[in-house]
Amino acid sequence: MKLATFRAGNKTGCGLLVGETLLEVETATDGRPGPSLENLLGDEAALATLRELQRRGRGDAQFCARNGLPLAEVDLLAPVPRPGKVLCLGLNYRDHAAESGAPVPAEPVVFAKVSSSVTGPGRPIHIPEASDKIDYEVELAFVIARPARRVTADRALDYVGGYTVLNDVSARDYQREKPGGQWTLAKSFDTFCPLGPWVVTPDEVGDPQTLAIECRVSGELMQSSSTSRMIFGVAEIIEYLTRVLTLEPGDVVATGTPPGVGFARTPPRYLRDGDIVQCAIERIGTLTNPVTADA
Repeated sequence: MKLATFRAGNKTGCGLLVGETLLEVETATDGRPGPSLENLLGDEAALATLRELQRRGRGDAQFCARNGLPLAEVDLLAPVPRPGKVLCLGLNYRDHAAESGAPVPAEPVVFAKVSSSVTGPGRPIHIPEASDKIDYEVELAFVIARPARRVTADRALDYVGGYTVLNDVSARDYQREKPGGQWTLAKSFDTFCPLGPWVVTPDEVGDPQTLAIECRVSGELMQSSSTSRMIFGVAEIIEYLTRVLTLEPGDVVATGTPPGVGFARTPPRYLRDGDIVQCAIERIGTLTNPVTADA
């Protein structure tokens, strides 16, 4: 299933995508699951209800018309608008480590983006006054469905509520030129965490290590790879993180970017005012954001 967070008029809620219609979950189920996407992902009874809604909606156009909205008429938000945590992996593709001039890591390299950097599909990525070396990074991200602490890799995928697309936008001068390397600041400017366009449940994604992944900037293909090329897969990442901290419902974890980023090109290709960034992952969707310079 594809689950989205949307705004239509004065209403904000969770929707189930059926074709080009977004079924309003709260309306279609008499309010039983509740409007929050992260509340749904760990609720097996609610998910079973949604699967039945999906089955009915696919075969009943009138049901969709009564309980849904055309996708083109709603404002999609980030599926998890304010995650409790946004954790990310650096250098998780061997060829990206190579283009960065870094050794292949022996264990995951973890950093965080602050939740206020999250923005949704279609929202502009702002080039801030403080930096002119803004880079794109397409990444597979997953959303946690239930509390995970000291989880072994063989059980780890049971804690994943779904998968989405994340653009780990980065200010390379802050990350690579500031004293000590300001990773948190470099990754956490406002609008530097586009997320979406929806969350796809694991039953539709299948093996997360077999997905084609790419990024285009203003139509030019910049990154093209497969999640099979990750050094540490989703299950290993969850095992590693939960040795240290508890992953909670709605937390978002990004799994690293493949090669082709802007700073590693000759000459470098940083984002410019007027660019359009399209981050696409097989069986999930395409996250599109325009780029605009701050006034």
